[in-house]
Amino acid sequence: MTTTDKTHSIGIWSGIISGLTYGIYTTLVMVAGYYEPLTLAVGLLAAPYVCSGLNDLFAGIWLSIYNAKRGKLAEVWKCLKTRSGKIIVLASLLGGPIANGAYLVGLALAGAYAIPISATCSLFGAIFSWIFLKQKPTKRVVAGMIICVSGAIVINWVKPEGSANFTLGIICALIAAICWGLEGMFSSFSGEELEPEISVNLRELVSGIVDLAIIVPAVGAISLLGGTLQAGIPVIWLLAAGLAAAISFLTWYKSNALVGCAIGMSLNVTYAFWGVLFCVLFLGQELTVTIVAGSIIIVLGAVLVTMNPLDLFRKNKTT
Repeated sequence: MTTTDKTHSIGIWSGIISGLTYGIYTTLVMVAGYYEPLTLAVGLLAAPYVCSGLNDLFAGIWLSIYNAKRGKLAEVWKCLKTRSGKIIVLASLLGGPIANGAYLVGLALAGAYAIPISATCSLFGAIFSWIFLKQKPTKRVVAGMIICVSGAIVINWVKPEGSANFTLGIICALIAAICWGLEGMFSSFSGEELEPEISVNLRELVSGIVDLAIIVPAVGAISLLGGTLQAGIPVIWLLAAGLAAAISFLTWYKSNALVGCAIGMSLNVTYAFWGVLFCVLFLGQELTVTIVAGSIIIVLGAVLVTMNPLDLFRKNKTT
């Protein structure tokens, strides 16, 4: 295997791992929300932003420990002086306080149905990268992205019963998709100068600090934050969610840097499949025909973005 092939392979597997671990993160953060005082929170934004802030802060701490062991913790703050570091700060604001907050609100209002809608971020990421980074996708990649979006539409074709704010939840998930698409483009750009381990560490810390220091007080959730920290059990779940998120974002940024934004994000959005699967298995989400069909379509679309299925037959003929 050549160096180019090895790099491509690492990028592909990083993208796959990012999707799996983000599905795990989604499930864990939803479990945390089932415990008091989060489950009794008043207001649409309070619980989502407390969870988002703690999760991102914990993810940043996990990554700081990792970089400290690598002897590169100081580089996290030094990169703030660089252009790429400033771009990561912008990406963290888009992907953290805005996108992740909207995503958690979407989960609260629309349940697992919000997961695949947010996964259309691959489409937006590819479009933004095409426009601003001149990373023109091939026809196969475009077809795969369209299939991914089609799968998201299928999943949300039938509105679940008893979901009065379902449409608002879907809109929030779409907002998250657009902002994650922008973050993916920025991470792909900055990946040319910064190690993913450094940029993601900065991303998570900035996101967590902004959430907890600015947005949580702004939405009147300081008492909820204090109560959550005192409760203990939800914090344990959020610590686990933070670890899963740290791994997911690290591998996602690495994939974007190695194989480009379009492919990296299309692999990452397989979290739509994993998230729905885990919610069905562990959280009692109803298993419907539209969820199953849509999730399979999304995975097939992601595979098409990653590789040409005909290559499998060509390889078989030469062996």
